[in-house]
Amino acid sequence: MYKNDKISLSQQIRAKTSRKIRAKRTGIKSVWFGLGMMGLIGWSVTVPTLLGVALGFWIEQISTGSYPWILTFLIIGLTVGCANAWHWINKEHADIKKEDTDD
Repeated sequence: MYKNDKISLSQQIRAKTSRKIRAKRTGIKSVWFGLGMMGLIGWSVTVPTLLGVALGFWIEQISTGSYPWILTFLIIGLTVGCANAWHWINKEHADIKKEDTDD
């Protein structure tokens, strides 16, 4: 019966056992972990963006030119924040792949 299946019974048992061992070793990641990660990524975009706006506003206050510094630094801060979020997401993805290959 199992010889005709794509995955044999022993392979299914091995995979299930390795998932249980990995869950015990690393701990079960709850919903709070996912929400925390979303918060981390959100803040990693928000903080540089707001700092860019504040810096642009400050430069506009001391500058006499008509160049839109707030918009310029908003875009720079948003770009830095998105690059920062991309870094965090890639790091988590690499950690997940590493855990899968270790098993």
